[in-house]
Amino acid sequence: MKVIIAAGGTAGHINPGLAVAEKIKKEHPDADIMFVGRKQGMEYKLVTQAGYKFSHMEVTGFQRSFSPENIKRNLITVKNLLTANRAADKILNEFKPDLVMGTGGYVSGPIVLRAAKRGIKTALHEQNAFAGVTNKLLSKNVDKVFVATEKASKFMAYPEKCIVCGNPVREEITLADTAKAKEELGVVGKTVVLSFGGSLGAAMVNKAMQHLALHNKNREDIIHFHVVGRYDEGKFVKFLDENNINNPEKIVVNEYLYDIAKYMAAADVIICRCGALTIAELSCMGKAAILIPSPNVAENHQYYNGKVLSDIDAAILIEEKNLNEKTITDSFEKLYQNPQLIKDMGQRAKTAYNPRCVDIIYENLEL
Repeated sequence: MKVIIAAGGTAGHINPGLAVAEKIKKEHPDADIMFVGRKQGMEYKLVTQAGYKFSHMEVTGFQRSFSPENIKRNLITVKNLLTANRAADKILNEFKPDLVMGTGGYVSGPIVLRAAKRGIKTALHEQNAFAGVTNKLLSKNVDKVFVATEKASKFMAYPEKCIVCGNPVREEITLADTAKAKEELGVVGKTVVLSFGGSLGAAMVNKAMQHLALHNKNREDIIHFHVVGRYDEGKFVKFLDENNINNPEKIVVNEYLYDIAKYMAAADVIICRCGALTIAELSCMGKAAILIPSPNVAENHQYYNGKVLSDIDAAILIEEKNLNEKTITDSFEKLYQNPQLIKDMGQRAKTAYNPRCVDIIYENLEL
């Protein structure tokens, strides 16, 4: 059996693909699985580190704002689109897959569409409540459309094709052990805070974490792990140095954490954006969270993702327009001063997770 999974752009698209690949490999150890994505994107490292084959295809999106740099990027995008079908055909001809599945990102478009036109079995997975443009367009051509929520199916060309399953998470998330993770990280007995703004980073989240780092400056019982993202360029560490709080016993800064499951497992409080996969992982692990939805997404979908947890009192939701030193520190204090509340929120978070998600996908792929 040969399977292609197309995923790119962000970890929120790539990790669901990896979760499906893990399930297929578990049920069919002899399955030949290959991912398709951009070699310059984070998918290349995540996929190859997981041990899967990777085939490069360059597909990018259009920039909507007007600037000389964006005009240049859009010309490159046009060039990529003109060559994408030929690149997709080459991959399909050489690999000869039995199934092609797209889990998001621009790269899903050409390979899934060309496979569908050839009569190869095809499927999509949409992680958000508001479906992305690529999946909306592809939904009329594919055999199966898996969606995280009932609302997402309404955006598809044929809602009757949609199967509501939730969001799959990797096995390393489902099997993560809090006590073991705390011991491995050397943080037993401490209140562990983990914060991140997405794989590329988020300036507003980084700024809020500067406020929190200052707020907790004199506390010896807190260890804060913060992921600044690719675009921080050393600004966060510079802030810590300038304020004399760059102490690895209190705060540890990383650009990205490839073993983030361990840090999530160890964390007592997680502060992050509201990507659909992140919400699923928080729910699966049963973690109390302070959620800061990005306003720079289609249909404000991160806000609605976050409300899944805030509506059941499993998270504190702070919209970015309300994010400041007071709101972030007050929200943190509410949790820090009440360990039982942290536990209760974590238990409520677990009720939002569908543990059969990846099984539902596998069963309906009919491999």
